[in-house]
Amino acid sequence: MTGQIVAPNMNRRTLLAGLGAAAFVPLAPSIVRAQSETIRIGFPVPLTGPFGAEAQDQVKCAQLAVEQFNAAGGVGGRMVELLVRDDKLNPGEATTRTLELIEKDKAHFIVGALAGNVQLAVNEVCKTRGVIYVSISQSDTINEAGTFSRFTFHEGMTPHMTTQAVGKYVFPKAKGKRVAFLAADYTYGHETLRAFKRSAQAHGMQVVEEILHPLGTSDFSTFFPRILAAKPDVLCICNFGRDQLNSIKQAVDFGVKKQAQIAVPVFLYAQRRAGSPAMFDGVVGGCNYHWTLEDSVPSAKAFNTLYRAKYSNTAPSDYGAYGYAGVSSLLAAVKKAGKTDTDAVIAAFETVELDTHKGPERYRKCDHQAIQPVFVVESKAQAQMRNEFDVFNIVHVEPGAEANLRSCDELGHKG
Repeated sequence: MTGQIVAPNMNRRTLLAGLGAAAFVPLAPSIVRAQSETIRIGFPVPLTGPFGAEAQDQVKCAQLAVEQFNAAGGVGGRMVELLVRDDKLNPGEATTRTLELIEKDKAHFIVGALAGNVQLAVNEVCKTRGVIYVSISQSDTINEAGTFSRFTFHEGMTPHMTTQAVGKYVFPKAKGKRVAFLAADYTYGHETLRAFKRSAQAHGMQVVEEILHPLGTSDFSTFFPRILAAKPDVLCICNFGRDQLNSIKQAVDFGVKKQAQIAVPVFLYAQRRAGSPAMFDGVVGGCNYHWTLEDSVPSAKAFNTLYRAKYSNTAPSDYGAYGYAGVSSLLAAVKKAGKTDTDAVIAAFETVELDTHKGPERYRKCDHQAIQPVFVVESKAQAQMRNEFDVFNIVHVEPGAEANLRSCDELGHKG
């Protein structure tokens, strides 16, 4: 009996019975914990800074996905926990927070990030640590060979997807062939500028001005005289968050809309609501989700109903929907795999068929890009709005199809 400690109220028969039972269930404590431990999803997003409105709704919607999954019993009795961190829209901060989530908090998966350069930093950490990462922001670079890894999944649409859809709608309708660009000087701005120029060239447009502005610009007054002097028929504004609100407001103040159609690669719900219908009148852009899809898409209605029940009868935003979709699709893969084993979840992710909130969706194997519809929307006039949340008309739907993505060969994925 050396090494065995017998409790005062435990006799020899009880002890032997217990040892006999243990012989039939040889589970180490670590294995028992692995079967029952919470599934932890790290969620780094820029809660502070110019993208804060979008990030905060992403957290709301991601939490909704977690609660929905847990209410359905989780997987194998295991529940999910969302670990939210503020990456402050900074690649260095995002790297630190992601490392902490993986090494200190023992996150099984990472979902999040809301800027091209930030998501690339998060992706690099996850790639080196062998942790599945689901990106919920636009990027073309994250899909390219050399940046992409087998652990990378991209729920966000790409600048190529959105600009091609917007360009297909806007450029043929323009009153002339002159186009100008105003773009934020960081990864997302560069990617959307490049992709819009590709679409413009395909439609025979002539580039007459191209201006880069710093991220977080509040005063655009030095840029619009140059743009007006170039006499564009279309002005493509390639920025995000408060930059989008400020630049469009000042474009209107300078009279740009009297001369040119304003188009954006992603027309943000939060920024449209922060401005007036008159300010945004006639502006057109791409969109991954608008709540009025509930009129025709059952999964959108179900998503909206969940959101309204939890958040006081409001409507989910476009980028909030990314938070829901990113977590929901990950958990669908976990459910299909039946466990959190990385290889099993990757295999499940590559084959799972989804309809979380906007219709059918799946992930392409070569770059793990979500194939999904793109919606082109135009700002509604005040008289058209059913309520304060009814800000967009969906004027064109680009169906989810692999043909709308850059090819696997173009991205550098061979075989």
